[in-house]
Amino acid sequence: MIEITDLAVAVVAGTALGAGAWLLLLLAPRWGSVGLEQRIAPYIRDVADPQGLTPLTAPPAWSARIRARWDRTISGSEAVSRRLRQAGEPGGLAGIAEFRTRQLVWGLTGLVAGAVAAVLVVVSGRPPAAAVLLPVLAGLAGLAGCDLLLTRAARARVARIEEELPTVLEFLALCLSAGEGILDSLRRVGRLEGGELPAELREVVLAVGTGSSLAESLTVFARDLDVPCLSRAVDHIAAALDRGAPLAQVLQAQAADAREDAKQALIERAGRNEISMMLPLVFLILPVSVLFAIFPGVFMLRLGIG
Repeated sequence: MIEITDLAVAVVAGTALGAGAWLLLLLAPRWGSVGLEQRIAPYIRDVADPQGLTPLTAPPAWSARIRARWDRTISGSEAVSRRLRQAGEPGGLAGIAEFRTRQLVWGLTGLVAGAVAAVLVVVSGRPPAAAVLLPVLAGLAGLAGCDLLLTRAARARVARIEEELPTVLEFLALCLSAGEGILDSLRRVGRLEGGELPAELREVVLAVGTGSSLAESLTVFARDLDVPCLSRAVDHIAAALDRGAPLAQVLQAQAADAREDAKQALIERAGRNEISMMLPLVFLILPVSVLFAIFPGVFMLRLGIG
C-alpha cells in the first residue's frame, strides 16, 4: 500500500512539474513574442501584397500541417464549417479555428479528468493496468462530446428553420401581393423577432445593401445552411427573378411544398416513434406480464397444491 501511495504521489508531482515547465516555456519571450514578418507586414503590404490575398497573421507551416491532418482524422473543414453555420455560429476559417480551440479545451479537460481518476484508482489499491487507459479514453470522450454537441445544435436549428420556412414564404407572398418589392418584403420579414430564418434574412438584406445581387446573396445563404427545402425554394426564387416570373405565385407554391414536406417528415417521425415504443413493450412489459401470469401457477405446483 505504501508503494502504491508513493507511485501516486510521484505521478501527481511529475504532472505538476511538467505543467509548470510548459507554462514557463509559453511565457518565454522567444515563444510568446510576435515575429518580425508579422510586425512589418502591415507597413509593406501595399508593395508586397497589393491585393491583400495573404493574411497578416498566417499560421506557421507546422501548425497548418497539424491542422490539416487533424481535419482529415476527425472531420473535414467543410463539414465543420457547414455545421457551425447551421448551428448559428460564424463559419469560415475563423469559426473553424474557434471550434478547434474549443474542442482542444474539451479534450484537455477530459485528459486531466482521466488522469485524476487514474490516480484515484491507483491510490484505492485497484490494479493500475486499467487506469492507464483512463486519460486517453477521457480525452477522446471530450473531443467526441464537443463534436456531438455541435451536431445536435445544428440539427435542432435546421429543424426550427424547416418549421419556420412555410410561414415565412407565405408572409413574403402576402407582402408581394400587397404591392411591396421582394427586397422590401425580405426587409420586413427580417424585422421579425424570435425566429431563426428572419435572422438569416437580415444577413441577406445586409449583403444586398453592401453591393451583392439579391439572387447571389440568396444562393450563398441557402448553400451555407444546406437545408434541402430551403435550397429548393431559393433556387425557384432565383429562377423567377432571372426570368421575371410572378414571385407571389412562386412563393405560395413553395410554401405549399414546404408544408407537404413537413407533413411527410412528421408522418415518418411518427412511424419511427411507434417502432421505438414497441421496444419497451416487447422486451420489458410483455415479459413481466407473462412472468406475473405464470409465477403463481408454478409456485402452486411446487407446493403440491391443486
